[in-house]
Amino acid sequence: MLAQQYRLQKDRDFKLVFEHGKTVSSKFLFFKFKKNDLPISRFGFIIGKKISKKATIRNKIKRRLREIIRKNINNIKPGFDIVVGAKTEVLEKTYQEIEHEVDCLLKKL
Repeated sequence: MLAQQYRLQKDRDFKLVFEHGKTVSSKFLFFKFKKNDLPISRFGFIIGKKISKKATIRNKIKRRLREIIRKNINNIKPGFDIVVGAKTEVLEKTYQEIEHEVDCLLKKL
């Protein structure tokens, strides 16, 4: 599980990232990011009902993304608020494919 200090939790933080942040995306994931002037990077995860009506499937995708970020937290450049979102194509992807795509997007940052 991703430690609480690395999470975006307040609605205000999500809104700031979406209003003033930049975007990098791939076939089935996107990152919205903004500088935060903190010594760490914080992450939020958005999986909409457009991907699946079932909460269990949406939560499974979020758990996978959180675990990938947790494993790579030391390799991520500090000082950003990042919102990770998924597109509908993520349903057909394996954990390894998602992990590879997250690594590629983090390098683009």
